[in-house]
Amino acid sequence: MKPVFCTIVPPHILDRLAQSEDPAVHEPARRTLEHDSLHRTRRRVVALRTTAAEAAPAALSDKPQRTIFDAHHQETTPGTKVHSETDGPSKDATVNRANTALGATFDFYLKAYGRHSVDNAGLPLNATVHYGQNYDNAFWDGTQMVFGDGDGRLFGDFTISVDVIGHELTHGVTQYTANLEYYGQSGALNESVSDVFGSLIKQYALGQTADQADWLIGQGLLGPTIHGVALRSMKAPGTAYDDPQLGKDPQPATMDDYVRTSRDNGGVHTNSGIPNHAFYLVATGLGGHAWERAGKIWYATLTGGELASDADFAEFARLTAATARSLFGEGDEVQAVLKAWSQVGVPTS
Repeated sequence: MKPVFCTIVPPHILDRLAQSEDPAVHEPARRTLEHDSLHRTRRRVVALRTTAAEAAPAALSDKPQRTIFDAHHQETTPGTKVHSETDGPSKDATVNRANTALGATFDFYLKAYGRHSVDNAGLPLNATVHYGQNYDNAFWDGTQMVFGDGDGRLFGDFTISVDVIGHELTHGVTQYTANLEYYGQSGALNESVSDVFGSLIKQYALGQTADQADWLIGQGLLGPTIHGVALRSMKAPGTAYDDPQLGKDPQPATMDDYVRTSRDNGGVHTNSGIPNHAFYLVATGLGGHAWERAGKIWYATLTGGELASDADFAEFARLTAATARSLFGEGDEVQAVLKAWSQVGVPTS
């Protein structure tokens, strides 16, 4: 197992901000980029810690085991313990939001798919809040969640969006299942799977049907002066923001606009728009609660053991069609999957 350093804000956004002439814009972005680059060099240490965790899994429980730590604006983890599972609400709203979202993610995976925490073996869910100074990101480090407070101008507190927290924890689910390599199309699938289940966690918490959902990732996270609604849109990739400081959302919706680049591990945060849109089309095509059919197909594909770690879009598409057939037979589900992948230009055979 090879955990990767996965952040919610794509490097291309931070790169753009780092070039600003305004110190209030470029200084937080540059610090965040420097921090994120440093953490990407520490994956071997995390891999050793992950192996140790696998050797002694926690006892299974239908209740989460959450612990929240406070970094006190230092770049250290886990920090000072400030909230445990048996504690009542904190006076710190950030702590409460983090705790609630960890619980929402745990409940979703357990009740929708019978999965016990990130590793399916009851892994405790730990999170560090108030990380760094004006740190414009949140990430899964292979063992826990970490949240920055944002700079207050471009980005708000990173505990605001439950889908962001669900997204990052799902990187842990992927780490313990298909372990998709974080480069090129397999990396874009890694990002897309996190967006899919991040959105489903939000929909499940709100009791929304597919047509009621906003299909946005990070809605409410952008600052008040930013021209945009979220970090990404699964419904309409490429439309989440168009701002003088952030630039324009570069995500493609179909293979016609696939981005070939060596940056961001081969464009993992950009090209994830294609499988994201495919899932949106499947979910809205089937209707109802998206986690019940579309989500079940994606989850079974991710965890079924047949998905290669270096899978490309075509392999994932083929497997989702085969999974739909296996779960539901020859019916609406298979047709919805085949139609969606065809619409985004990815072959299923």
